[in-house]
Amino acid sequence: MNLLYYYQAMYIETVPNRKSRPCILLRESYREKGKVVKKTVANISDWNKQKIEALRLVLKGETRIGGSSFEIIRSLPHGAVTAVLGTMKRLDIPSIIAAKSCRKRNLVLSLIASRILSPGSKLETSRDLNPQTAINTLSQELSLNDVLDHELYTAMDYLLKRKFDIETRLAKKHLSGSSLILYDLTSVYFEGTTCPLTRLGHSRDGKKGTLQIIVGLLTNKDGVPISTEVFEGNILDQQTLSAQINKVRERFALKNIIFVGDRGTITAKRIEENMRSVSGLSFITALRSTEIKGLITEGSLQLSLFDTTDLAEIQSPMYPGERLICCRNPFLAAEREQKREELLQATEKDLKKITAATAREKRALRGKAVIGIRVGKIINKYKMAKHFLYTIDEKTFSYQRNDVSIQQESLLDGIYVIRTTVGRDMADASKTVEIYKGLSKVERAFRCLKTVDLNIRPVYHRLADRVRSHVFLCMLAYYVEWHMKNLLSPILFEDEEKEEAQKIRSSVVAKAVRSNSAKRKDAAKITTDGFPVHSFQSLLSDLSTLTRNTIQPKQNNSLIFEQVAKPTSLQKKALDLLQVASFL
Repeated sequence: MNLLYYYQAMYIETVPNRKSRPCILLRESYREKGKVVKKTVANISDWNKQKIEALRLVLKGETRIGGSSFEIIRSLPHGAVTAVLGTMKRLDIPSIIAAKSCRKRNLVLSLIASRILSPGSKLETSRDLNPQTAINTLSQELSLNDVLDHELYTAMDYLLKRKFDIETRLAKKHLSGSSLILYDLTSVYFEGTTCPLTRLGHSRDGKKGTLQIIVGLLTNKDGVPISTEVFEGNILDQQTLSAQINKVRERFALKNIIFVGDRGTITAKRIEENMRSVSGLSFITALRSTEIKGLITEGSLQLSLFDTTDLAEIQSPMYPGERLICCRNPFLAAEREQKREELLQATEKDLKKITAATAREKRALRGKAVIGIRVGKIINKYKMAKHFLYTIDEKTFSYQRNDVSIQQESLLDGIYVIRTTVGRDMADASKTVEIYKGLSKVERAFRCLKTVDLNIRPVYHRLADRVRSHVFLCMLAYYVEWHMKNLLSPILFEDEEKEEAQKIRSSVVAKAVRSNSAKRKDAAKITTDGFPVHSFQSLLSDLSTLTRNTIQPKQNNSLIFEQVAKPTSLQKKALDLLQVASFL
């Protein structure tokens, strides 16, 4: 061999440039026949300082196998942060909130992300973001450093001022000139008594006697949230409709609208006062039970119609120019019959106690008024007064079931009637029923907001605008989560083949079913790729085990660099599905 190498080494060399930054090269040096030969291996000028210094130490031999010359001084969950922030960037959330980057915008982004990652009070969130008490890399990714709780409140005020523009941009993105809009409301209970929005009202949370607010949510046909509104806690659902129609027509500039709401929101009175005269506005709603009884009495609806079909379209002079689509769901009928029987039995059980109290020898229950109060509490508790006949005297009480009333009500079990002004050319009977059932997407959003993921309740804020900002913040978090779940559905307990499920379904009136692939996931708890099936929250927990580690050489305390752990195959799959792997 003619070429003899006596010495060989690699090192980093900095080459100064007169009018620009120095050029940093990874070079190799060796002796060949007594002469020093230098060779450039790579140009590493674009590396950051920490990475360059770490390589310099390695080239000097100041590390050993097993990493004993390095120590990890901090390790923070990073994978879930990447998933959420990466999705927000893909959805262009930062520019939707504000065109230019600023600290307030980054604080708003941190509040949205924190609502998904670790929902809590603003004080708790500020601690989660501060470097000394951080629970993940969210603050680092947004370059926030120290965060005070009052800054988060200021960010909430900033967000509320941007609400008008943000909702308008979301509407432009997800609604077109002819749009189908789903609208529903829910109640959210409060802790405290000083907020001017709070009132006593009908609680959908089962929190009787608790102050509450009413939250309205507008979504597109797929359930993507567009806008939210906060109302006083004692307002009726129907009283909120007019403002929402005006918002959609004027602020969102939509000319042709199909408004979908339940029977408590789009009522006969609201149709006549707020919808009938509005050009380009159609609606889909349902009739109340009393209105259905009116159809039967009037003769437009024959119950024998359901002997051969579960869906039929009729017309009635009571609703001129409108379509009525009558449906009967046998599964729903069975559920209502069972529930009614359970309530009847529960009522009878308590009424028997009153009968026994009037017949006992010692301290017998006496007095027509006293007995009547006891009876009233029971029948009002179970809402079964119409199904009982009872007699109250000064010393006795007796009761029996009202079989006629029970039988008449049972005839309507499982029957509902859709009322609409949408023409057949736009939606046939089956499609109209399917659209109305789409309100379940808004109900699903409320479940996510209130109980499953985002914990919108209870509300501790005292100022009305802070409450509005809090609700809007939670809506934006659900907007991000909706898109994440949609992309992650192959590895979640979500049905990613809903069109297949619609084909399996015998009728649009029948109970919704899951696709065969979703059923396989449910049974096996394993995807076709061999990954464990997760809920959204358990997947976030798994992603949180993907950490970013802060590392420091033992020989050089001034040098610190960071290294992200290698993702597992499941974590890589999740990040790939979200299209955010490049953000690691």
